[in-house]
This record gives sequence, structure tokens and C-alpha cells, in this order.
Amino acid sequence: MLELRNVSKVVGGKTHLSDISLKLEHGTLNVLLGPTLSGKTSLMRIMAGLDVPTSGSLWFDGKDRTGVPVQKRSVAMVYQQFINYPAFTVYENIASPMRVAGIDSATIDREVRKTAELLKLTPYLDRMPLNLSGGQQQRTALARAIVKNARLVLLDEPLANLDYKLREELRAELPKLFAASGAIFVYATTEPLEALLLGGNTAALSEGRVTQFGRTIDVFRQPADLITAQTFADPPLNTIAVEKKDGAFHLEGDINFAVPADWRGIQDGAYVMGFQPHHLSFERSGKDAFAIRAKIIATEITGSESYIHLAFANVRWSMLARGVHELNAGEIVDLALDPRNLMIFDAGGNSVIRRQKLAA
Repeated sequence: MLELRNVSKVVGGKTHLSDISLKLEHGTLNVLLGPTLSGKTSLMRIMAGLDVPTSGSLWFDGKDRTGVPVQKRSVAMVYQQFINYPAFTVYENIASPMRVAGIDSATIDREVRKTAELLKLTPYLDRMPLNLSGGQQQRTALARAIVKNARLVLLDEPLANLDYKLREELRAELPKLFAASGAIFVYATTEPLEALLLGGNTAALSEGRVTQFGRTIDVFRQPADLITAQTFADPPLNTIAVEKKDGAFHLEGDINFAVPADWRGIQDGAYVMGFQPHHLSFERSGKDAFAIRAKIIATEITGSESYIHLAFANVRWSMLARGVHELNAGEIVDLALDPRNLMIFDAGGNSVIRRQKLAA
């Protein structure tokens, strides 16, 4: 187990990480999800032993490893900006950690070729890194991390430079590969969709803090607070101020709807309502769905989906709809929203109820 206990990192008077505590088990995939500068790379560098926390400690399998340098840890790390040995062929780049470990040549050859096949590198094994594309160089760095057979594998946005098809294939293969090895697998990304595709566990980060950690699907469906819900939304989470009064929620635009059973026990007062863009619909689904009339700002058609930007009352929302929807700016549309898909947050941004079941 890798355990971080109240880890903080301050650099030049600026807090990069604040009081982070996490427990990561062997054989698990753990995603660090957050926007740029949320603390993902800083946290990984401490996990790796490249940096030392300002306060707090890091434990591995029951031993305090705080301050132990990376050279004395069983760690493999791959950055978005790949690093390869320019004087080595692709084959030798992949083989290098096994040669350092003193593994016999036959085993090295078998593992290099097996990993090269997985990462579509077999035709390039005799090439030098500078004669490869950026994606091929990134795959070489990934292959070297795989064959190292480290107990802790840290991947900092490693697939960002790869083409779409290969990225999708590796998202499916990498978790299985590292889980089978028994390694602790930590994967940093800015993309909520990537976190969902990878599965496993997710730590949502914001401004150097872990706002929530748990099974990826649970963090997505049951965010503990508004910040986590916003971190785990792409397109951005839709929000609006609401008031609970006399058994109903009231929001701008003269929209009122009965308080769902899950929230009937909360006090009357002001709250923030949030929901995912794909929960807006052109058709009413569910007997309790309520109508919303909004104005089109712009529409982006991707082919299989349409991203629709909306104005409602004094807020801007986004909608993700399946199929092609040709809508003109300024057009008024009628939409529906099912209350079962709502998230409600108090004045402090905390979820007023941790739902056990939410629609995807």
C-alpha cells in the first residue's frame, strides 16, 4: 500500500499541495483528475521521491519512505513530455531498465518484443528515437515503464500525444496490464471522460487539495461538493440558484417543481442546483420531469453529438444531445429535466445528500 499522511508542499511561500491523505492499494488503478495547476504533477513527484513534502509523510508497505530518493524506490514514471535515450535504438530504450536490473538476454528479448507488439512498435525497434514521430516516441517511453515491472507506476497525462485510435486501445489495455502485475498504478489527467473510461478509483483535485477520493463511478455520480462536481464535468456542470420553500424548489424563470423524496428532509432556504449537460433533453423522460424554455446561443455539431450553448434566466448552460441538431442562435427551445438527475449543494458548496443511486 502507498499511503500519504497529511502531505503538504509549499514552494516560495505558495502552497502547491495542502494536507493530502490517500491510501492506494496494490493492483489498483488510481486516477488523479483535475485542471492544470491543480497539483497532479506535484503530488506524483512526491510519490516518486523526486520531491520531499514540506510537511506530512509518505509510507510504502508500512515503511516510512519520506525523503527516500527515487533511485532507491521501485518506481516508473512517464510524463506527457516523453523522455528517451537519443543514442539508443527503440529496442535498447525499452530494454534499458531490464539491463540495469541484470536480467538475462533471453528474458529481455522476450519482454521487449511482447511490449513492442502491445504498443505497435515492432516495425520501429531498430530506429533511433529522433527518427520517430512524437506518438511513437511516447509509446517507447511507455514501453520502458511497462517492462521495468515497478511496484509504483506514475503516468502523467501519458496518452495526450497519441492518435485517437491508439489512445482508446491503450486506455483499455494499460489498466489490465498493471493490475495483473500487482503494481500501484497512478494516472493523471485533466479529462473527466478519460477518468470514466479508465475506471478504478479517482482522486479529484482542486487548487492543491483532494476534494474527494473513491471509486471513479461513485465520485462522478455522488460528488461530495460543488467543486468535485465541477471538476468531474465536461462540458461544464450547469448550475443555478434555487430556493426550497413549502415542499417545492423555486428557480428563476418562474419554474417550480416538487422537492424529490431524497431532499424533503432538508431545511427551507437557498441552495445551488447542478446537473450534467447530457441530462437536459428535448423530450420529457420520466413523469416528474419539468419543462425549461431557453434561448440558443450557439451549436457545435461533432457528427454523433451536438453541443448546444444556452441562455436561461441569468445563467449560461450547455447541453449535450445525441445526433445532429441544427439550431439557430436566438431560437427559443423547450427542454426537459428530470429531478432525479439533480445535485443540490448548500451555501458552503457541500452536497446536501450523498445519493445512493443516480441516473448515468
